Amino acid sequence: MISVQHLSVSYGAVSALSDVSFVAPTGSITAVLGANGAGKTTLLRAISGLVKFREGEIFSTEVNLKGMKTEDIARLGVGHVPEGRGVIGEFTVEDNLKLGALYAKVNFVHGAAEQYEQFPVLGDRRKQFAATLSGGERQMLAMARALIAKPKVLLLDEPSLGLAPLVTSELMKTIRDLCASQHLTVILVEQNAKSALRIAHNAVVLHLGKVVASADAATVAADDQLRHYYLGLVK
Repeated sequence: MISVQHLSVSYGAVSALSDVSFVAPTGSITAVLGANGAGKTTLLRAISGLVKFREGEIFSTEVNLKGMKTEDIARLGVGHVPEGRGVIGEFTVEDNLKLGALYAKVNFVHGAAEQYEQFPVLGDRRKQFAATLSGGERQMLAMARALIAKPKVLLLDEPSLGLAPLVTSELMKTIRDLCASQHLTVILVEQNAKSALRIAHNAVVLHLGKVVASADAATVAADDQLRHYYLGLVK
């Protein structure tokens, strides 16, 4: 479980998040939605320790993550797939996976085999440079690199960015299946609100760094005001 309590983050004089609170339950998908500049990426970066904050607290189960180093948060089981996928193009698929397993207490051979079973296309391309993969394949690799470390929490930042609708649909199905099969706590940041709400159990809507709605996904999806003013959705 991830519990965010009264979190505020500023970049100098600019407030990115203000008094943000929500809970992402164990074994569920929590979608974090909102327009550009809403604070979604900052929220994930705060959870994984990439952004430091002075106000508020973040708990992974009973462990307070405030002030912890990013690598220590990762060792607690928090995996982060950043926006833009973040794979190293000059490395092969296999070498990118080795990076994911570097600080994790996992057997790389067994871990890689599990990821190749989950994402067969990566197994077919294990010796191929990541730069030669399609956008969807690079996203799979970014997820596999995080998953090889056996995380309990998976933070996904705009995984559908730049992907074709069919690829996005398949990716969302994969995220849903991973959550169910591995009992992952998933926090999914997405601008594609419709796709995210289809697989999410809960949703948090941010606007200018503040929470304007926090409820189960079905309730958020059915709220016409939220759909129109904050999510850009029309029936």
